[in-house]
This record gives sequence, C-alpha cells and structure tokens, in this order.
Amino acid sequence: MHLKTKRLNPALSALLASGIALLAGCSTTAHRAPVEDRPVSQATPAPSAVTASAPSHAASAPEAPKPGAENAGKPGYYTVKPGDALIRIALDTGQNWRDLARWNGLENPNRIEVGQVLRVVPPGADPVPPGAASTRPIASARVETRPLDGKPAPAGAAPQTAEPAASAASALAGAAAATEDELSWGWPAAGSVISQFDDLRNKGLDIGGKAGDPVYAAADGRVMYAGSGARGYGNMIIIKHVNNYLSAYGHNQALLVKEDQVVRKGQRIAEMGNSDSDQVKLHFELRKQGKPIDPAKLLPAR
Repeated sequence: MHLKTKRLNPALSALLASGIALLAGCSTTAHRAPVEDRPVSQATPAPSAVTASAPSHAASAPEAPKPGAENAGKPGYYTVKPGDALIRIALDTGQNWRDLARWNGLENPNRIEVGQVLRVVPPGADPVPPGAASTRPIASARVETRPLDGKPAPAGAAPQTAEPAASAASALAGAAAATEDELSWGWPAAGSVISQFDDLRNKGLDIGGKAGDPVYAAADGRVMYAGSGARGYGNMIIIKHVNNYLSAYGHNQALLVKEDQVVRKGQRIAEMGNSDSDQVKLHFELRKQGKPIDPAKLLPAR
C-alpha cells in the first residue's frame, strides 16, 4: 500500500504542475482582456446616452435668467405661469396679442416660457391700471363671411359691408363720450342663459342654442382676435370696444369675421357650436381693462 502511494506521487505532481500552468495562463488572459478590448469600450455613445447624461451635467450649472426677469413684480408687467398662452394673457390684460408680441419682441407668439416677464402696457404708458388699453382709430373695412375651416359660407350668409369710415368713427366717438351705463349693448345670442356669471368658476354667461345659431356682436367695435389659440374657449372671437371694454365669444363652430375688422352691434359674427366644449353653447364674456364683469349687469332686460 505504501509502495502504490509512492508510485502515484510523480503522476500527481505532473497533474498539479499542469493545473498550475493552466491557471497561470487563465490569469494572464484575464488580465490582458480589458486592455485588448479597450478600443471597443471607447466607441462614441449613442445619442440617447448623450441625452440622458445631459441633465446631470446641466443641473450643476446655474439656470439662465428668463427674458424680462429684471421687471418681475413691476406694475405693467406679467410673469408667465404654467398653461398660459399669449392670447389668454392679452384677454386678461385687455390688450391685443399682436401688441404684446411687438412690445416684447416675440418672433414666435406661440413660444413663451414659464417665468418669462412680459410687458402688458404700451411702452411709455402709465402702468396703472395694468389692463388699460388705448382706443384705436376706426377705419373703413369690409366684412367677409369666412367660416373657420375655409369652406364656402352657408347659403343666405351674404357678405356684409361695414359702415363708411366717417359714420363708424362718429358712432364710436359718441359712445366713447358716454358713461358706462349709457353704452349700448345687445344680447349676443337668442338662446336662454344656461350658466350664470361666477367670478371664480365662470367669467361670463353661457347661452344655449343649436349648432349653427347666429352669434352677434354685442356692441360696435373692432375684432381683436379670431381663432382657437386660447385653451378652454374653442373657436373664439374677441372684440375691442371703447372705454377699454372687450367682449369675448367662445365655442363657435365657424367664425365669420377676421382680425382688425370693424363690426357693428347686432352684426352676425359667428355660428354657435361646441368647439372645446361638451355641449353646444356660446360662452360670452365682458371685460373692463381685462377684469371680468357680469354681462347681465350691462345687457338689456329680456
């Protein structure tokens, strides 16, 4: 038994020696592999990887100040909040959105940033009250019957021509000299009121009706906006009147007037609809220097 053990020792020694050599070879290979594979690991990262790493790098850098930040909190300026649109800011401040774009050097009115500070009164004007708007002179304009989708106007909706410049200007000049109680207002639609004014939840009156029912200008003025750029209003028209009044008409299915057009009280300006609404209705607002007021206080009794 002892002799067999001695005979096996050389074999075991050889086996152990070859095992050690094999392990040494593996160890050497494992050490060299990262060096040999290094060029592969240095390949240019995919775009998504670059994008993913950007926030951590940018987070360490100070945030650049927003445009107009030096005017934050000053009278006559407005700080943009989440969800704002330029047309909505214009409505709330009693201004024309085109004027806001010009005063603030906005090349693209659809691109405003949260935290950006906008001038909302004319340069050089008294900033108090911030919603004050000047009355523009009235010029002659032709009223086109133009649905929003560009399709031909419905039968019977013949184009109308605005009053001559002299008569329109004299009518508005006379209204400008009147007091608020003497301004002539008319109902913008024939339907019943389905939702009353509420300063917190409903900034105007909701008037019911059928799709296609006529919507009328509530008073003489000039179309300041015609489009669908204000969330919650659908296809909307805003008319500027004297004494810094604005009237707004929302949720229409077709708009029959265009921006900068002179309109007269009782003129058909739109067709009732349910754009951005769960039912057919006209949402009608009156604003004085941008502040919502109850239209029922100014409209004639029915």
